[in-house]
This record gives sequence, structure tokens and C-alpha cells, in this order.
Amino acid sequence: MDDIKFFQNVQTYVDQAASFTQFPKGLIDQIKACNAVYQINFPVKIGNDIQVIEAYRVQHSHHKLPTKGGIRYSDMVNQDEVMALAALMTYKCSVVDVPFGGAKGGIKINPKNYTEEQLEKITRRYTFELIKKGFIGPSQDVPAPDYGTGEREMSWIVDTYIQFNPTQIDAAGCVTGKPISQGGVQGRTEATGRGVYYGLKQACSHADDMKKIGLSTGIEGKKVIVQGFGNVGYHTARVMAENGAIIVGIAEYEGGLYNAKGIDIEDLKTFQLQNNTIRNYPKAKFVKQSNVLMEHECDILVPAALENQITKENAPRIKAKIIGEGANGPITPDAEQILLKNGSLIVADLYLNAGGVTVSYFEWLKNLSHVSFGRLDHRFQEFSFNSLMNMIERNTGRKISDQDRKIVHGASELDLVRSGLEDTMINAYENIHEIWKQHKSKKMSFRTAAYVNALNKIGAAYMELGVFP
Repeated sequence: MDDIKFFQNVQTYVDQAASFTQFPKGLIDQIKACNAVYQINFPVKIGNDIQVIEAYRVQHSHHKLPTKGGIRYSDMVNQDEVMALAALMTYKCSVVDVPFGGAKGGIKINPKNYTEEQLEKITRRYTFELIKKGFIGPSQDVPAPDYGTGEREMSWIVDTYIQFNPTQIDAAGCVTGKPISQGGVQGRTEATGRGVYYGLKQACSHADDMKKIGLSTGIEGKKVIVQGFGNVGYHTARVMAENGAIIVGIAEYEGGLYNAKGIDIEDLKTFQLQNNTIRNYPKAKFVKQSNVLMEHECDILVPAALENQITKENAPRIKAKIIGEGANGPITPDAEQILLKNGSLIVADLYLNAGGVTVSYFEWLKNLSHVSFGRLDHRFQEFSFNSLMNMIERNTGRKISDQDRKIVHGASELDLVRSGLEDTMINAYENIHEIWKQHKSKKMSFRTAAYVNALNKIGAAYMELGVFP
């Protein structure tokens, strides 16, 4: 897979979609281009040695500011990958109507090879390098977690930024995915995985589309294989299972698990945390080659790990009727053509895994407004609902049980975040589906429809700015 260029794959998808728009070639070229690419090499003392750390931050599009995108820690990080991920963020934000340009960052390390103290040192130095060049700030560029990072790293970033900007009142908005105690928002950790569920649920609600691939409507009862059991994969599997799906397979880097009757996701997660592996899990069959697990029979396959996992080599053996891209770029363009020819419905990444950036947007808004969601009207809502139930009791002569009263309550921050995320995913899917339906006679894929949706919005923004009169 070394010959697969991730950024070129994204450009290929954009070119396919551009033919369905009316924008001039020059504007499309501008949309495709990365506006700023920053490669950094900085020294960090690790033990008695000094290591030179390679890192990147790419701002793909400045049509809206700030730019937005995660930071990944991986020894596979390279400029091509970071550019591709930044570009995907631009289109992703556009699809779900989040007013950011796309960005992405990466540090070329394997975090497992470093202690927590060493990782903190690397993270804080990286943040300092971004500050020096204006590649971070609540109105400039807002990072977030990605592969190999989480709340811990984001807390180090925000603390470093505040130290260098002590008088900036909105400094907490320089990064999202933070712990709640540092300005994070409820529901951010699960956001991408929950968004995958909302997106697949909406896809499965269209009877005509399901009939075409031989499935009934709804998520309930569908057999699902999830590749990746990190943050995105775990929460996708958990929420899917909570809503009636049967998780028959979980694939991880050390191998996979399969049980045709279903895997208890919480039980597996407990086992993984206790043993630091999913190997030897007693309630499912272990599959040594995790990629082979993706080829097992299932209704829905969710690749939720890394890019380029389904290629022209293994695509002919994929049996899933729906493939939901929980990861960024898990299917290569050549593989997609094979899957579409075989009748699969591919729900594309730039829509399906946009739950993370959607809830990151909510967190950013919370940081700028300096008030938690629900704080102003939670009690008012609860009082109003109880008053309504009291009126029903008076007029019907029937008492509402305490159990039924508990169902109705004022919306908490988590309730509002989940509601906003679900509404965003529903509306975005229907907008894409409408474009897809209009062009189905031209063999347009769902992915192309999503890119057309994004290009129309980004192109309109540039035209309104007067950049391309």
C-alpha cells in the first residue's frame, strides 16, 4: 500500500464531483489546494538523549476561519497524509454546515514508545511551535484529538496556549476535545462514533435504497463488523448495539474477533482494558489476520481505523451490503469502483464521521460564550413540563406515576449535544441524498454527491467573498 497516495485519492474524488458543478476550473483548483503547509523539526530531550521530532500542521482552506482539525500521533505520519486529512476536514465541515476551514496536524512518533512525561514535553513543544507561527488560536486554527491523542494531550495544549496568551479571554477555544474541567463539552468523546450510528440509521431509513441492496429498513437486527476498537470503533459498536444491531465482529491491529450470535461490547471493552489486548477473549473466535475479518458475511461493515484499508486487492472479497466509513479514507478509489459494481452502498467518510467536528464546534461555541449548554433554561423546561403534567392530572383525574414523570425533564448539556448532533447528521444526509437522487441516472455515488454538496457551499463562499467574480 506504499504506492497509494492519500491526498491524490481525495483530489480524485473532488475532480469527479467538480464535473457536476458550474464553477470554473480555477476556483476548483483553489478549493483543492492546501493554503498553508507547515513542517516542523524540533529537539526534545528524552532521557539522556536528544531526539529531533518531525511534525506537521496543514491548513487546507481559509474560505472560513478558524481552520479546524485533529492532531494525530503515529510513526506513519507524513506530509501527504496530513494534507489529505486537512482537505477532508474542509469538505466535512462544509457537508455538516460547520463554519470552519479544514486543517490537520501530526507528530511522527509512536506514543507507546514514550512515557507520559515525555509525551507532555513533546506536546507542549509542538504547541509552542504552532504559537510562534500563528497556527493555533480560537480565531485562527483549532486542533482536536485524533489517532493516538485524547483529552490528556488537549489539556497540555490548552494549558501551554494560555501560558503564552494570559490575557486572551477566549483562550480555552484554542483547542477542542478537552476535559470537562478545562472547558470541554459533554458528549465529545463519543461524538464521532455516535455520529456514525446516526448516519447509518438515516441511511437505513430509506426503503427504496434498502430494497435495492436486499435489506429491510432500520438498524435493529443488522449484523455489523467494526474494524478498529479505539475511540471511534468502540463508541460506534456500543451505540449500534444499544439500538438493536448485532455486532458479530471486531477487528484490531493484533487480530480480530468473530461471534455470529453477537459480541457483548461492554464486556469486551472491560477485557481489553484489563489485558491491554483483545486476544484470548473467551466469548468469540479469534481471527489472526484482522483484515480477513472484514471479508466475513455481514450487513454493515464499519472501517473505523486508518486510511487505505480496503484496496483493489481485497475489495472483491468484501461481502457487506453497507460500508460506513468511520475512519478517514479507508477505501481507495479503485476499491470503491469494485464495491459499487458489486452493489454495495458506501456511506462516505466526509459525511459519516463528521460527528467529531460537529460536537467540537459545539465545544468551541461553549468556550466563546462562556456558559454551559442548558444552564440557562434547564430548570425552566423542567418546571414547564411538570406544570403541563399537573394540568393533565387535574383535567383527567388520573395520576401520572413518578416513573413516567422522570421521563420528562429539562435538557442537560449532554441531551442538547446529542440532539444537535442527531439533527445535524439527519439534515446533512437528506441534503446529500437529494443530490444523489437527482443524479442517479448518471451513476453518481453517494460519495460524489457528498463532495458536490461540499463544493457547492465552498464555491459559493469564495464567490461571495469576491475572490472569483
